[in-house]
Amino acid sequence: MNAKVNITNRAGASFPVRRMNFDFDAVPEYWMKGDAGLTHFMTALSALFPAGEKFFIDSVRAVRKHPAIANDEALQKEISAFIGQEAMHTQEHVGFNASAQKYGHDVDTLDCYTDKVIQGTRKFMAILGKPVGITQEMVDLTATTALEHFTATIASQLLTNTHIQELMTDETMKNMWMWHAIEENEHKAVAYDVFEGVFGKGLKSYALRTSSLVIAMVTLLIVQSYFLARLLKQDNQLNLDSLKSIYTYAYSPSKGVITGMGKEMLMYFKPGFHPNDLDTNSLLEKWKAKLGL
Repeated sequence: MNAKVNITNRAGASFPVRRMNFDFDAVPEYWMKGDAGLTHFMTALSALFPAGEKFFIDSVRAVRKHPAIANDEALQKEISAFIGQEAMHTQEHVGFNASAQKYGHDVDTLDCYTDKVIQGTRKFMAILGKPVGITQEMVDLTATTALEHFTATIASQLLTNTHIQELMTDETMKNMWMWHAIEENEHKAVAYDVFEGVFGKGLKSYALRTSSLVIAMVTLLIVQSYFLARLLKQDNQLNLDSLKSIYTYAYSPSKGVITGMGKEMLMYFKPGFHPNDLDTNSLLEKWKAKLGL
């Protein structure tokens, strides 16, 4: 799979930490079937990950010693494995982003923008929530929980949508995204379990997590769309052909990766929802076998 894999069992967690080392040197500029629009769509998504994954790690780490969960040995093992996987995702997306930068696509600036958006939004939401007892830790963790639902859902689409898979014609990039998708589903419940363990399952928690999903999705859509438009414009690819291929890939009713997420995303609003309600075990076993994981 064009990567050296070293698997670490995080002291009995239900999923391992796989230490990857993908070689992006031979990845072509337009690795999505030679299509600039599709490649830039995925690059704009990848530009969100280094700062985003660090935010996820920091959010969970900030509350892992909370008295409500500090003595839960099983959950603590899951948290350690979650942090390990997210750290590897950061490393590999930094590597891919550097390969895009090599072709003159300014992903470094987008990465800086992502961090500024995250920090500005989290601080603003904490100010808004302070009068009703919402702390910075609550804002950060509930945003992480919402975004983890998004990443697990889009990951499921990558693993099930054959149209998307056929467009990933570069083996290194396809394997990197599928590995990432597997791990997003392996640890999809960790941040959620931490959130419920610390803040409970009451009406306030429900209102906080569902409103956070709405805010997070609107912010993410705006930022990723801006990144995509910026990459296309800088590459002189902001044209109807690129926009048409992006629409078919992301937003068309029958094939779109984003539209295909609708049903699973809406399940988050169900009272009593838990990420493990969405059973992806057989899907993950199939793909782990395909990738030799």
